[in-house]
Amino acid sequence: MQGKRILLGITGGIAAYKIAFLIRLLKKSGAEVKCIMTPASSDFISPLVVSTLSENPVGIEFWNKDDGTWNNHVDYGLWADIFVIAPLTANTLSKMASGSCDNLLLATYLSMKSNTVIAPAMDLDMYAHPTTARNLTQLESDGVEIIPAEDGQLASGLEGTGRMAEPETIFSKIEDYFESRKDPKIKGKKVVITAGPTYENIDPVRFIGNHSSGKMGFAIAEKFLADGAEVVLVAGPTKLNLEAPGLKLLRVRSAEEMLAAVQAEWESCDYGVFSAAVADYRPADVAEQKIKKSDEEMSIRLIKNPDILKWAGDNKKDQILVGFALETNDLELNAQKKLNKKNLNFIVMNTLMDPGAGFGHDTNKISILDDHNNFKSFEKKSKKEVAKDIIDYLKNYNS
Repeated sequence: MQGKRILLGITGGIAAYKIAFLIRLLKKSGAEVKCIMTPASSDFISPLVVSTLSENPVGIEFWNKDDGTWNNHVDYGLWADIFVIAPLTANTLSKMASGSCDNLLLATYLSMKSNTVIAPAMDLDMYAHPTTARNLTQLESDGVEIIPAEDGQLASGLEGTGRMAEPETIFSKIEDYFESRKDPKIKGKKVVITAGPTYENIDPVRFIGNHSSGKMGFAIAEKFLADGAEVVLVAGPTKLNLEAPGLKLLRVRSAEEMLAAVQAEWESCDYGVFSAAVADYRPADVAEQKIKKSDEEMSIRLIKNPDILKWAGDNKKDQILVGFALETNDLELNAQKKLNKKNLNFIVMNTLMDPGAGFGHDTNKISILDDHNNFKSFEKKSKKEVAKDIIDYLKNYNS
């Protein structure tokens, strides 16, 4: 579940203490976790524990009176890939079924853009009551997925159905949820992604490079992996790292090394997403020893680097090839030329003129132009959200 965004809703039942174990399972799997607690749930598990384990602040009230910040239920609903409410008490179940909205958790449920999964937990007679059955049926008809309560000893001392499913069971159901929704256009496909800068040596301590951090390429790789693809990530010098099943991470330094890595993988791949900022030129001669400062001026003769993106375009068969264009002027004109010259299926454009876009940022603002002359612009988003937009475009692309 690498990179999946799990929103956990915790209500006021004794089983809430088990959610600490579920959070740990999710984090260990590579998922991102945010949590919303009802005020009553803090009697059963500490918000500090939940925040520490999830590595994110916990939402309880709409308004954080201590620091003056607002917990936006709409943002939660947009962020999450799935909303898992566990334990779900009879009280919150009733409110969800009737559309009541008197706390942050319920407002978020009503704002969800993706699916909600619930794990009910209550005493034996409460779970068997016709009202509970009716409310569960209502939620199921509303598209909510239910992880049934289990048999066992209950907090009241009774024994029977009503125990919240164990954290391992809930975790397995979340895994199954994502597995069942993997798009066949991505699942099992091989993708070559280039990311980061290239460095072209001048001497043993100096180089020609650029400010690319590799964040965009790594975010794209992470999203492809989450969707079930086999990913070959060819990364230039960057501080970023990624470990996940299905990932082959190749570290390179120069444009020539990046080209060689791409050439070795290209024929067997289905998609290529070339986000690396490859240096256009390299020194014709690399000094074996550090160049000492002497004259007022120094000239370095540069020669053109291999064009990795053009090579891929010239040698593609059935692959879909995606390029990137970062410009400071004439964005669409330059992108159109690059799209045609390098035989791309579509090109992702951005400009340094947009605040929060380009090198080093955690956000980006892109437009996409394809070889059918379709053009689509997107708002500024996190690079993880931008990665999703790019891959969604690829899924819907028709050559």
